[in-house]
Amino acid sequence: MKQFNIALFTLIAVAGMFACHKSNTSSAPTGTWVGRASLGSTPAFGAAASFTVNNVAYMGTGLNPLTPAVKQTTLFKYTPVEIPPVVNGLDSAFGTWTQVASFPGQARSNAVGFSIGGTGYIGSGLASNGLTALADFFAYNPSANSWLQVASIQDNSGSYPRFGAVAFSFDTTAYVLTGANGERYFSDVWRYSPTADKWVQQVNYPGSQRSGAISFVYNNQGYLVTGYTPGSEFATGNLAYDFWRFTPGSDNSTTAWARLNDIYNTNAAGFDNGYTSIIRQNGCGFLVLGQPKGDKAYITLGDVNGSDITATWEYDFASDLWTPKSSFTGTRRQSATAFTLGGTVPSSYGAATTRGFVALGLNQGNTLAYSDCYEFFPNEASSQTK
Repeated sequence: MKQFNIALFTLIAVAGMFACHKSNTSSAPTGTWVGRASLGSTPAFGAAASFTVNNVAYMGTGLNPLTPAVKQTTLFKYTPVEIPPVVNGLDSAFGTWTQVASFPGQARSNAVGFSIGGTGYIGSGLASNGLTALADFFAYNPSANSWLQVASIQDNSGSYPRFGAVAFSFDTTAYVLTGANGERYFSDVWRYSPTADKWVQQVNYPGSQRSGAISFVYNNQGYLVTGYTPGSEFATGNLAYDFWRFTPGSDNSTTAWARLNDIYNTNAAGFDNGYTSIIRQNGCGFLVLGQPKGDKAYITLGDVNGSDITATWEYDFASDLWTPKSSFTGTRRQSATAFTLGGTVPSSYGAATTRGFVALGLNQGNTLAYSDCYEFFPNEASSQTK
């Protein structure tokens, strides 16, 4: 249900560089999680949709356990603060949360968000009755702080409602794919063009049908990983281990898929011997670009067989390999929101050119929710206290 895009919204997943025949888990994990501004007295929620516009992250809709039968319509924005190049710089960049115009559609959770240009979009999802899947979408204009209803996912045959979907967003188009409707899981792909305000169905993606996956966009390509996929041959315990890269065609009407290394120990080469905790559902992810050892993506949190997890992994785009990082240090949870924002990190903290954040979320059973926010520094010593 989570989506991340770096050019407009770019977001997420995880890896590192390893020897071909050596497990990537042989060294101690690194990385430090640093607390940022929380929503404070605002009721906490999770399973929210998110997007980023102009280096501001927006999170809305979702579930508040205090009123579980009434899904949310609120929308908040998170504005980061630059990290100053001083000794205590990591502590001083707390950021700010601001409530903006509420989502005008039916209250929902497990919706999907994406951005195209300077506009953010939220749609699909699960209605307050916990049964009805939705197909409608709305566009948010940050400059005017206003919403406009746009086309639903539909064609001449009817609408295609879903919840727990993911999205890829590019310069002029976005794609929504996967998800479930309470009866079945999907592998269909839908392309949205804001100029035509129309959804066009694409060729299905070739991997496991799933919901609760993680998607991210890097170098004009989309990545799809993790998720819940009952009955798939590419799963363990109904959790997907197949990992795919998506390339849109130059005319936005054709697409191509490439299968990447599995995120489970399925390869005789040995590089995946330690791949025991990457699989999950309802996790989240973000990108940290411009690092000395290359661009990376990160996934964290989620649910494995009914238990919330904190395991964090780094994905290396260059090698198609994963490395374990320091586990999330806040309360374990699922259905959190992650996002990538620009802003150079000082050289003493890794010299990255983007920053990764994790916020909100729910516990197993959706009885508790969280309003906190953390930033991750992948190159800091895991024992360092901030």
